[in-house]
Amino acid sequence: MGRKEQVAELAEKLMANTKNIRNIAIIAHIDHGKSTLTDNLVATAGLISKDLAGEQRFMDSYVLEQERGITINSANVSVPCDIDGEKFLINIIDTPGHVDFTGDVIRAMRAVDGAVLVVDAVEGVMPQTETVLRQALREKVKPVLFINKVDRLITEMHVTPEDMQKKFVKVVMDINNLIAKNAPEEFRKDWLVNIADGSVCFGSGFHNWSLSVPAMKKYNVTFKDVIEYAENEKQKELADKIPISEVFLGMVAKHLPDPKTSQKYRIPTIWKGDPESPEGKAMSECNTTSEEVSMMVTDIVLDKHAGDIASGRIYSGSIKKGMDLKVLGTDRTTKVQYVGIYLGPERVILDEVKSGNIAAIIGLKEVYAGQTIASHDIVPFEDFMSDVEPVMTVSVEAKNSKDLPRLIQVIHNITKEDPNIKAELNQDTGEHLLSGMGELHLEITQYKIEKDNNIPITVSPPIVVYYETTTQESPVVEGKTPNKHNKFKVRVEPISSEMLEKIRKIKFTGKIRPNKDLDIIKKLQEAGFDVDESKNVWAINNHSILINRTKGIQNLNEVRELIIEGFTDATNEGPVAKEKVSGIIVSLEDATLHEDAIHRGPAQVLPAITRAIYAGVLAGNYVLLEPKQSLTVSVPQDFMGSVSKVLSSRRAQIEDIKTEGDSSIFISKIPVKSMIGFSQEMRGETQGRAVWTAEYFGYEQLPKSMLKDTIIDIRKRKGMDPEPKPAEFFMD
Repeated sequence: MGRKEQVAELAEKLMANTKNIRNIAIIAHIDHGKSTLTDNLVATAGLISKDLAGEQRFMDSYVLEQERGITINSANVSVPCDIDGEKFLINIIDTPGHVDFTGDVIRAMRAVDGAVLVVDAVEGVMPQTETVLRQALREKVKPVLFINKVDRLITEMHVTPEDMQKKFVKVVMDINNLIAKNAPEEFRKDWLVNIADGSVCFGSGFHNWSLSVPAMKKYNVTFKDVIEYAENEKQKELADKIPISEVFLGMVAKHLPDPKTSQKYRIPTIWKGDPESPEGKAMSECNTTSEEVSMMVTDIVLDKHAGDIASGRIYSGSIKKGMDLKVLGTDRTTKVQYVGIYLGPERVILDEVKSGNIAAIIGLKEVYAGQTIASHDIVPFEDFMSDVEPVMTVSVEAKNSKDLPRLIQVIHNITKEDPNIKAELNQDTGEHLLSGMGELHLEITQYKIEKDNNIPITVSPPIVVYYETTTQESPVVEGKTPNKHNKFKVRVEPISSEMLEKIRKIKFTGKIRPNKDLDIIKKLQEAGFDVDESKNVWAINNHSILINRTKGIQNLNEVRELIIEGFTDATNEGPVAKEKVSGIIVSLEDATLHEDAIHRGPAQVLPAITRAIYAGVLAGNYVLLEPKQSLTVSVPQDFMGSVSKVLSSRRAQIEDIKTEGDSSIFISKIPVKSMIGFSQEMRGETQGRAVWTAEYFGYEQLPKSMLKDTIIDIRKRKGMDPEPKPAEFFMD
């Protein structure tokens, strides 16, 4: 039996003891050392050599991860280990740090109970540090802190023990400020990290050593000793004395919760079913023997031989080979062909995986991340808690027409593996439009199509995704069906920014069933609709609302589905530039319907509704919303003028400039469009000395001075007349 099989066999035995299971994610800003740290934990299980830990990047198995030295895909590994004489099973997810792959971090948070936040001792808390910590806290995932790259403080910055402690205290204070602001209210005090109790440790993932206050007492090592070892190039000896895995795993075991403890407070947040139902109790108790099996899919990997492999957290029961499971939201019941766990890039088949663990299931066809898998029909898990949206688009065409069917299938597979890539077919041009989180995200997707699947493609330069909206209420406009037998009176008005923020958090798209979607109706009331209005909301699409304000219209229910479809069409492709329409309320004020159903079919109702909504948007004060990112640029002070020049030329709003040592840090807000080609210009202007990070900010109104030219550019690119039609055009 190989080492891999031995580890898997031991992991399977340890699954029964829920008290000694820890599901953790390693989260951090890019290049702060997550994957290097994870190497050390993998070495604990004997899956890689301890001599290679810190260098091998075992979890980064994808070719581009190895070439670029960054994590692109989240990766799972189950590590059996001994901690203070007890056997534990630590299920670890190593997550990406680059902003373009934030979606992977968000999905990983659903599968774990605790998070180890890794912070570079030299760089300190950076923008993506804040982002990933907020994501963990939003999902009620408890954090602990690992301050990494302490060796750099010693060998590069030559700090004293006092300076080192001051640096640690600053990092801890910054992290605790974030926890105090963002943690669930009931945990704001309990979840603060503390140097004294060992919920903070510090060390070097690359050199394989770690220290905490409890470990200092246990191993009789001081900060002064650490500095001496590092300065005398004896960090290997230091690693033998205070091995990173012992200190780190001790912190994880003591300060992060087991699944049973965590699920008591997490289930009410991520699952809105009846807590007293059999499935509710089974999940809250993390019952491994329950017949009520439930799992949320957090990741999909497509294997050429095995097909779809769905990874995710099992919350109740156990999953075994041959078991029938339902994919909720579909009519399918499928049989589990195999179940197992991941050991980094490899998966190992087991007889069963129990609740409280992260499983890999083979045999569930056409399953997507975010779906609930269960033995019975239950309320599905809540969607991932994310405000992040794709903001950049490229068009993709196969160079050879014979590759088109395969291209369609590959794009379909990519969107299953990565829900943050959105794909649609432009019916007019036949192009595939791929939308992602940024240039790197789309570049990686292009690589997957061309290199991984050997399909030559033509890719357009990146374009930005805008939203259409209105800032002014329209008059009541009338839409007539082509046969003139039916009329619909519609009013369009903007949603206030406060209400729009709450509607975004509802995370619902589609039609609302009056007697079934009571939870959505309640959330609409919390967003600001009164009780009667909320019950008459028919649909939500792109954060736009369709509401019926008519009274006593005969036969209206018979065309309800068509009105919703027309609303969906109009808000998916608006009248200004065929961009999505967001942040409007469409009120159906009145309707006149022909008594004979044959005269009010789809060919009549759909264009009437769509044209009426178009007229309403155009009759108000229409605008475009552009996506923006928060951008932080760090640069030596000599290059401040160069950075300021680049930011100003790209419409960045500089919100703050800080000084740390001999570096200046620019904090700004910048349009996503301005980030196209940003890297090359910034490197050129600063001789490669600038370091920057960006994170999704949201949408803001495009300046009026740019509105006309931007609309013309978009319409020309889409093959339309340069200027949009007036409202009157759609009222004929």
